Amino acid sequence: MEIKIQAVHFDATEKLQEFATRKVEKLAKSYEDIQKVEVSLKVVKPATALNKETSISVTIPGGTQFVDKTCDTFEEGIDLCVDALKVKLTKLKEKSRNH
Repeated sequence: MEIKIQAVHFDATEKLQEFATRKVEKLAKSYEDIQKVEVSLKVVKPATALNKETSISVTIPGGTQFVDKTCDTFEEGIDLCVDALKVKLTKLKEKSRNH
């Protein structure tokens, strides 16, 4: 699984990148065939609440799953995105198993 982390309008700290990588790697438990994961961290309108946009795109055989969330912190956004993707990937896996 290839993981790409992109920070837009700011420099992501090593700690934040490690956090994102650690969380995203857990998606492999929900779906084994993940080829690539792109995490995009973006600061929107600085100095306001809910100004951190996190989006995660997961490339799997047969398509791409995408989730994006806007939160106060990137860690919270990453957590929410990963949770949403776990649900999506689990549903996909069950669908493919039933066919």
